[in-house]
Amino acid sequence: MVDALSSPLRPHLLLPLLHQMSLDSSPAHDRVFSRAILALDRADHHQDALFVFRRLIPLSNCPSSPLSLLSLLRILLSRGLLRSALHLLLSPGSDTSRLGTQGINLLIDVACRLRRPDLALHAFAAIRELCCYPDRDTYRILMKGLCDAGLLDDAVHLLYSMLWRISRKGCDADVVVYRTLLESLCAAGRIELAEEILGKVLKKGLRSPRARQAFQRPVLSVAGNLEEMKRIIDEALVVRGVRSLASYNAMITDLYAESEFAHAGKMLDEMRQKAFRPLVSMYEAKIAALCREGRVEDGIRVLEVEMVANDCVPTTRSYNLLMKGLCVKGESTRAMRYLDRMDRQLGCVAQKESYEILVDGFCAEGLFLDAANVLEKMHRRKYWPECKIFGRVIQGLCSIGRIYESLLWLEEMLSQGKMPEASVWSSLVYVLFGMPTIEKDPYMDVLLHDLLTVD
Repeated sequence: MVDALSSPLRPHLLLPLLHQMSLDSSPAHDRVFSRAILALDRADHHQDALFVFRRLIPLSNCPSSPLSLLSLLRILLSRGLLRSALHLLLSPGSDTSRLGTQGINLLIDVACRLRRPDLALHAFAAIRELCCYPDRDTYRILMKGLCDAGLLDDAVHLLYSMLWRISRKGCDADVVVYRTLLESLCAAGRIELAEEILGKVLKKGLRSPRARQAFQRPVLSVAGNLEEMKRIIDEALVVRGVRSLASYNAMITDLYAESEFAHAGKMLDEMRQKAFRPLVSMYEAKIAALCREGRVEDGIRVLEVEMVANDCVPTTRSYNLLMKGLCVKGESTRAMRYLDRMDRQLGCVAQKESYEILVDGFCAEGLFLDAANVLEKMHRRKYWPECKIFGRVIQGLCSIGRIYESLLWLEEMLSQGKMPEASVWSSLVYVLFGMPTIEKDPYMDVLLHDLLTVD
């Protein structure tokens, strides 16, 4: 029943149902509350989502609510409400400990983004007391936070606490963690310490005893500038450490995120020479970086040429990244072709995000009829748009005088339990009553009467 009332959302029925479930004597399920919170947030009913977590869950017989807490935390973080997320994590009676390592990672991430490395270190020290165990994301988030705050000595101590993992598993995907510290040390002028740490990491990552006997650590002081030091560090971590698909993937993805196309391309070629097959995620990172730089044509070449040549099948995310780049560049009509291409590709289905990208793109270009057509396709696929998507299309149709279509979409929006913003109502009122030159349609009067008298 909760799922049925959540899609499309009917808050006037959903909230009483959740309240009745809270008062029921049978145990309530945390996953039901979690789905309801996410559905309320998607429809911009933020206060109702908070009400469910703060009031209804404590009234229920739900033994714990880690999933609901995680859903609400992700909502707050996605909206940039860092202090609210931190307060929620540290509030008395919070189920943070039940979230395990994932909850601690969230706490550390929020503390680092708020420039509170002291709180992040305190959370990391308490992780074992909560019967949790730090994973790669824990070290990656904390290492970046410490380096950004300039606490390099604490960052070095954190890396040494990781060395026992290297001795058993090799460098693997942890290379991005070591890279963060080593580059920060070089930027701070502590090159000798960076050389010493790099040598220890590589020596523990080399499995062969013969290789250990002949090992010589890389020399960073011979490099002429910081960029050359970074190149030596990157090549040493992947080439001289234990080669694996995970280490290549982590490093190449990180390089594309920093727009280091030449270095990443060289490492990708070397990876192929070592008989490693590139992953789709590597090409997606490259497409995202190219589109971010405005090089959409190069991104198209990656998807249509490079991926095909290396037997990589594009995913929905690959198309979404390219479509978003085209829409930002003002080529939404061209991006529409990739939506049709997804429909023809086996196993690749356009998701809600794909349609929303196109609607935003067409609205930005003033092609509101095309945006309405995409919204219609989205509706036929049973993907329920957000309030903002409805609002942009309705306001756009009003701006070009398509009043009847705008009222139809308003009716659909209200039927899904979504409330338009004040600006949407203002656009409708202005068009209906502020432009007397528009010829009135008798069907419009009936539809407007139904909308204004809706319960």
